[in-house]
This record gives sequence, structure tokens and C-alpha cells, in this order.
Amino acid sequence: MSYDVSQKSLQLIAREMKLKEEQVTTVIELLNSGNTIPFLARYRKEKTGGLDENELRDLEEKLDYINKLEQKKAEVKNKIEEQEKLTRELAEKIDSAGTLQEVEDIYYPFKPRRQTRADKADARGLKPLAEIIWDQEITPEDLAARAEDFVDPEEEINSAGDALQGARDILADRIAADPDLKALSRQRYWQQASIASSVKDAGSDEKGVYEQYYDFSQPLKKIPAFRILAINRGEEEEILSVKIDPPEKSIISRLAREIIKQNSPLEQEMLEIIKDAFNRLQGPALEREARSELTERAEEHAREVFADNLEALLLQPPLPDKIIMGIDPAYRTGCKIAVIDTEGNVMTTTEIFPHEPRKKWEQSKDKILVLLEENRVDVIASGNGTASQETEELLSELNQESQQEIPYTIVDEAGASVYSASRLAGRELPDLDVSLRGAVSIARRLQDPLAELVKIDPRSVGVGLYQHDIDSAALLEELEVVVESVVNRVGVNLNTASPALLSYVAGINSSQSEKICNHREKQGAYISRSQLLEVKGIGPSTFEQAAGFLRLFSPKDPLARTPIHPESYEPAEKLLSRIDFTSEDLTATRSSQKIKNRLAEKLDPLLSELKKLSRELDTGIPTLKDIIAALKAPGRDPREEVPGPIFRTGVLDLDDLEEGQIMRGTVRNVVDFGAFVDIGLKVDGLIHISEMADHYVDDPNQLLKPGDIVRVKILEVDERRERISLSRRAVKG
Repeated sequence: MSYDVSQKSLQLIAREMKLKEEQVTTVIELLNSGNTIPFLARYRKEKTGGLDENELRDLEEKLDYINKLEQKKAEVKNKIEEQEKLTRELAEKIDSAGTLQEVEDIYYPFKPRRQTRADKADARGLKPLAEIIWDQEITPEDLAARAEDFVDPEEEINSAGDALQGARDILADRIAADPDLKALSRQRYWQQASIASSVKDAGSDEKGVYEQYYDFSQPLKKIPAFRILAINRGEEEEILSVKIDPPEKSIISRLAREIIKQNSPLEQEMLEIIKDAFNRLQGPALEREARSELTERAEEHAREVFADNLEALLLQPPLPDKIIMGIDPAYRTGCKIAVIDTEGNVMTTTEIFPHEPRKKWEQSKDKILVLLEENRVDVIASGNGTASQETEELLSELNQESQQEIPYTIVDEAGASVYSASRLAGRELPDLDVSLRGAVSIARRLQDPLAELVKIDPRSVGVGLYQHDIDSAALLEELEVVVESVVNRVGVNLNTASPALLSYVAGINSSQSEKICNHREKQGAYISRSQLLEVKGIGPSTFEQAAGFLRLFSPKDPLARTPIHPESYEPAEKLLSRIDFTSEDLTATRSSQKIKNRLAEKLDPLLSELKKLSRELDTGIPTLKDIIAALKAPGRDPREEVPGPIFRTGVLDLDDLEEGQIMRGTVRNVVDFGAFVDIGLKVDGLIHISEMADHYVDDPNQLLKPGDIVRVKILEVDERRERISLSRRAVKG
């Protein structure tokens, strides 16, 4: 998208975001030139003034909004012009509008609509009588007399009362359509209205999911997003009735102060017209608008929650150098098993039938034991779907009976079936049946969560809040931004990455990622980043955007193991030379800790002379700081700082839990009202927001992320509803 922003909009954006106008102008120019956000955030800090990725995305969002606003203004002016009603004053009012809502309000009176009572009254010639009332200069008695002049049976105006009613309809419509009056009402509506729900059909709510909303009310300005989504779902399922209770008296009083003239002889007449305008026209319109905006805000928040959780999930640490057995549990069709090597290649696959209806329990244990010994399996990853608990019991029993316990962990298998049936899975695992591909995916999710999860639609990873109730396309767009951000933050191994993973690298699209992998398959492993330019369809522009995010562990391109961009190789080499190192030293035993320590010891003092170094090396200070940081930790993976998964050797049942018991668990999902934690049972426990800390918590995401390891106390176990209440209050760790 190309951005063409007026000077006025430029100043507005700069003021709202507390940026310099030159910064905004520069970013616009860079975006219009085809640069990606990750590239600008990492490699163009000198030009953007050091804006980070979040700030750049916020700015891009503002620019998108301005584009839509300008397009809407032009569209509205054209439509009014077609009606030959566009005046200079009206055009100026549209041009000065600062929001889409303002433009919509201005356009409302000109919007094509079905004929209203006001339109019919106008067509019958009652507008002059309406103007007489609006002027408020005659008495009620005189008004009644004047109304007699408008009686016309041919126009179906059979009495003075008919004439007055038609004039009132015209004025009610005028009041409801006036953008300034509507803005006054809207402000008070949002400040004082409440949304209420009541039970419509409790019989359809067998598990009492919506019980708390059977008799519920909360002010619009206070209701949280998750409640809006819950109420909407209850209404859609016809379990709840939902309405908004407006501050009718307050709004009518406010409109009256604006409309009714001082000492008006028609005060009562005007008051009745205002009441009709609000109750029949403006009020219902504001309710529809409020319901729509509440839903939009709630969906936006839900997308943010999903995005935060997805980011944490993608940043889960890999489990390198391990041979992993993946198990995809099931009852009737059997548990599918796949063993992968340390590079993710499939070593063997099989299936077992430990559960009903075949119930080959002992044979299944024997088969797993043979696989463990033959393949020297280090760890088992089992999916958390159907038959998960029973399969975990099988592993637990196997561990109890064997002399050497094999650690296992439960992996969230959401989306594994989506991947198994995908074209990508068919290409990666062409010789495997679809049913066995899921087991491979489960094993790989433990080995490298990021590399595996990018292969599926991010909406299918199961870490959201009411994700099935929100706009699917908008959710996907937001989640793909998260995936792109994480992929580029971590970096991608050019010689092992799948097309799915490569397609999220800055500047590379899905077609180019396929070509990169095809070239690798035909020509062999890449030995330098510059070889990317040999791939058909990869030009200098793509290379510039992508190169710094691609990793290689090759002696031919030592700096490719770092996020240092090829355009900065020369200053990086000079910097290494200054401390008696060369880039080849970075490849020694994959950059051993000893070399890393020596690099840090030599590089740290240079941070005190950045200005001087910047001039000597002809590079900006921000870039120089990044080069030093990269050289201090070549090959570093930012995911290494996150705690790894909890491994288990035994299984728990609800019966094993006692109130007050302290346990360790893994956070699976964080939502507005708390966090769901896997403590080793079939169902996850819930830490309600009120039990997350000893102090008040406004946002659970400020404390916990998916993948966090936490110590929790069992508060309550509801076996009938299979619900476990947990607490972190007064629990250390």
C-alpha cells in the first residue's frame, strides 16, 4: 500500500504519537519504497530515529486509518455531489472531519434510505409547518390555527392533527440526523448507558455456561471484552436476550437545552418532538451503533489476547539434540507413533491400540519399549487431544515397570490435523499416511515449536479467547503479523527451514520460499547468504530485506550465524580486527563459550567510545551497538531464555488432588479473566484473575504467558463439571 498523507494529517499523527514530523515523513517514504517493518526496525534505526517494531506498526496502523478516512471523505463528497446538494460549507465540514464516524454522521441525512414518515410528510408539503414549529415564535393556540391551513384530504391530511403530526415527524428526523446533536447524545449514551442480559431459554444451557448472564447488567464504559463476546454468543444461541438501557431522561434533557429556546411558547411541543426523536430514531440507532462498536472493540481485544498468547507460544524454547517419540492418541483408530532424529527427520512410524475397543494394553507397552530401545529415544511427546489421559496412564505404567524411566511431556496438538492434511505435509512427508503425519508434527512441536507451528493456520493453535466468535479474516491478518515478528526476531536457518517458515521472513513471499527450498534440494546446502541471489525470482531488493534474518552455520560466511546484515559485514570485520579477532573465529567449535567470553571481554570496553568508532567505521551508532551485541553472542537464540517444558514420569487423576496441595504446571492459555494451567490432568486448571497474585491484577498478560512454569495451590476440585480452581496467592515460584 502506498501512503499519500496531507501536511495536516502528518502533523496530527506526529502529535498523537509524540514523534517528529521528519520521522513520520521518513517512515512513509521507506514504506512506500517497499521496505518491511521488521527490516526497518532492525536495520534502518538511523533513518527511523530508533523506532521499534511496535512503534512502526502503530504508525502504519495510523497511516492505514488516514488512508481509509481520506477515501471515505472523497466517496461521501462524490455521492452528495451526485445529489446536487454539496455546498462549499458542507465540503469544508467533511474535509475537516477527524474520524470515520464524523464523516458517517455528516453523510447520514443524505444517505439513500426507504421512505420514512418524515419523507412522506415532506412530500405532502408539511415542511413549512415544521419550520414554524422549529422557530418557536407562536403560541400553541396559534400553531393549531396555522395547522388548519395545511389540511388537504387529497394529500391524506384530513385534520390539523394530521398536519401537526407530519410536521413533528419532519422535526424528529431532523433532530435525529443532525451530526452535532447526535454527537452530544452519543457522548452521554456511552457515559451513562448499561448493557443488560436476561435468560431467554435456560433449558438450552444444560451446563450453565451462561448462568452469570441470566440477570446481568453493567455500564457500557466498564464492561470487559470477554463479557461482550460471551453475551453475544449467548444471544446467538438464543439462550440470552440482550438490550441496552439508555439514559433516556438525561439525553432528552441535554437535547432540550440545545434545541428549545429560552421562554419558548412551544416548549412542551418541542419536548415531545425531542422525546420522539430519541425514542423512535436516535436511540435505536445509537443502540445498534453501540452494540456494533462494543463487539468491534471486544473482537479487537480478543485478537490482541490471541496475538499475545501466540507470540509466547512461538517463543517456546526448542529441544535440540534429542531423539523424540511423538504419540498422537486416539481410541478406535489407535495411537499413531513417530520417532524423529535430532534434525526432525522421521526414523520410524507405527501404531498401537491400547484403548477400547481393541484394548491391547500389554502389547502396546511392549511395542513402545522396543521402539525406545531400538531408537535410543530421549523423550516422549504425547498430544493432549482425545484419549490423552489414558495414553498418559500407559506411559506412566510403562515407566513404573521399566528400570529406566523415560520422561514425557504433553504437547498441545491443536492444528496438527490441519497440518497433516495440508499440501505442505504432503510434500514434507509424502510416504506417510495422513494419520501418521500428526504424530510427526507433535514430536516436532517439542523439538522446535516455531518451525512446526508456522506450518498451520495460526487461528488453529488454540490459545485465543472466543476466537470462533470473531472475524476470521481480521484475526488471521493480526496473527500473521505476530508470526512474522517472531520469525524475524529469532532468525531462520536457510538450510533447514521449510517453505512455510521462510515465507514469514521479511521480504520473502510464499512463491519465493518454495523456490529457495527447491534450489536447496537441487543444488545442495547454501554456504553463504549471497547465494540467495542465485535463486530465480530473488533480486537485490528481496535480498536486502531478508538477508539479515537468515542464518547459516558455514565457514564460508561466518557472520551469517549472527543477525549482522551483509551490508554491515565490512564494519563488523574491522571491529573484530581491532580486537585481534577475525570472523572465522566465530565458527570455532560453533562459537564455544570460551570464545564468547573473550569476545565480550574485548568488546564491552568499546561501548564507551561509540561516537569515535562510529566515525572510524562509517556506520551509525544504533547499528554499531547491534553489531557489538551480535558479535558478543554469535548463534544466540532468544528463545533460550524461556523455561523449557515440564517432563513427567507419572500420571494424576482428579481423585489425586487435595485442596491446599501445591503443584507445578505449565500455562497453556491466558485470557482476560485468568490463566489455564496444565498440571498433568485431562483438563487444565484455572487461575482466576483474583487468585493470580497477592496484589490487584488488572491484566493477566502482565504476569503470565503461555509456556510459563508456575507453582499453584489447589483451591477447589469440581469433579462433576471437571473444573479445577487454582491460586498463586502466597505461593512462591
